[in-house]
This record gives sequence, C-alpha cells and structure tokens, in this order.
Amino acid sequence: MNIATALPDIAKSRTKAASGCLQWVGMEGIAVPLTLDSGTSQQQTIAAKANVYVSLDDPAEKGIHMSRLYALLNQLSSKSCDKAGLDSLLQNMVTSQTGISQNAKFDVCFDYLMTKDSLLSNETGFQSYQIEIGGQIVNGKYDYRLKVTVPYSSTCPCSAALARQLLADAIDTQFDTVNISKQTLLDWAKKTSIATPHSQRSYVYLDLSLGDNAWPSLTSLLLQFEDALGTPVQTMVKRRDEQEFARLNAENLMFCEDAARKIKTLLEHSNWIEDYWFKVEHQESLHAHNAVVIDSKFHNINEVTATL
Repeated sequence: MNIATALPDIAKSRTKAASGCLQWVGMEGIAVPLTLDSGTSQQQTIAAKANVYVSLDDPAEKGIHMSRLYALLNQLSSKSCDKAGLDSLLQNMVTSQTGISQNAKFDVCFDYLMTKDSLLSNETGFQSYQIEIGGQIVNGKYDYRLKVTVPYSSTCPCSAALARQLLADAIDTQFDTVNISKQTLLDWAKKTSIATPHSQRSYVYLDLSLGDNAWPSLTSLLLQFEDALGTPVQTMVKRRDEQEFARLNAENLMFCEDAARKIKTLLEHSNWIEDYWFKVEHQESLHAHNAVVIDSKFHNINEVTATL
C-alpha cells in the first residue's frame, strides 16, 4: 500500500456537515523574507512577519487549504514585493482555494533598513523604519493600506525664545558699557553657556489608505516625509555633523502643530493617497508627558486613535 494514500484527510472524512460561511480564515505570524525596491538599482531582502486570510464562502466546505496559502507566501520571497507582486499574491490566494473563497487579504510588517549619509562629514550609517503593508481583494477590487513610523527631532520654539532672552540678559549683565569689543564678546560666548532650548525625539505615525493606487518606493516615501519635517534623526555623526544638526534644529523650531501641518500638506498633495490618518508625537524632555496632534482626511479619528 502506498503510505501517502493512506494518510487521513480529516477535513474530508468527517461526517458532520459544515454549515455557514466565514468572513476570514487563515494564519498569522508567518516568517517570510521579502524583496523590496530600495529606490535605487539595488533591492533589499528583509525579514518580515505575515498574516494571510481568505474567505470561506462555501457553507458546505469544512475548511480552507492553509498549506496552499503558505506555499504562495513562500513564492513571494523570490519576487519583488511591489504592487504588481502583491496583486498577484492576492489573486493566487483566491484561486488556490478552488472555488470555496472569493476574497483574500494579507498584512506584512517589517523593519525597513535605509543607508543614511551624515550631514557634512561624508560618513554613512543605517536606520530602520517600522513598516506595515496591508492588502485585500474583495469582490474583485484591490485595496491597500500602508503604515509607516518616521522619527525626527523637534526643538520647542517657546523654549528657544526663553533661552535667547536669558542670553540677552546675561550679555547685559556681563558687559556694562555701551560699546563692546567684538573679540571680547566672541571669547565670552565661546566659553559661556546660559540656557539651551529643550528638544525631543519625535515621531509621526501614518496610516495611509491607497485604494488600488501604486505607491512610491519606501526609500522615496520616507525621504519625502523627512524632507518635509526638516530635522530627521541622524546615524553616524562627527562633531561637525552634530553642530550642523544643532543649526538645522535652530532653523526649524517646531511645535507639534507645526510638524503636523507639514505632514498634512504633503499628504494632501499626494494623489496616490485616498485617505489618511496620522499622529504626531513629541516626546517632551521638559514634561513627563507627550505633546500630540491627531488628524485625518475622512476617518472618524475618535475610532482610530488606538491604531498605532
């Protein structure tokens, strides 16, 4: 006897009849390597976690073919994880179920690694960004979502103004003559710290609804957000890079409302985004709490504040 033919298929051999359709059936937390377009001539392979689901639309069928979904996800590792590849994955997930499923969806989350140049010293380093791509095909219509977390630096305008006032007061106290020697003032300034404005590591959490639109490469997208904010966090730095970073922060003072408006302007001018929700978070160094802004295009923001 062929051993393979003797293996039981419990889904087919159970005598109790199945009843009722199920919206989503599948697997979660599957490890899979993904190949992503880095926005250059090179591609990047990263480790991801994936969830895959299909609908169970045949009320007489006991279950879906899970191993077929797993095999399709494995095949994705050898293809570019762009919209064309993900469209194909979704369609193949439906057809793999031989008529018992009409809809499919997936989520993949990963840390995307980017090479970042220093500001002045020609050094390079690496930075990772939390990314989640979600897609589905329902009634033949594709729909995608993209979640992105972008860190940046923010310096409080109020704190900067107060620090400048203390510096002016210190100069007034230190020099009691109307005319001050330029060299004397420079020598004093180089060795005297009066006050520093408070800065914070800050984040923007984005949840973008794309519909059936293609999206830019992740590198291009992340650089757009960083350029809009003006003070992205740095990787490898030397002293001249750190000084340049301090200069950029002084040039780009931001309340959380300022950062939010920069992000909103960029989103409103991105015609591949159908809907958006975002949260700006300034992790205060002055306070033990954070300053935040939440905004959206069409979402009811009260329903999604816990999304990220």
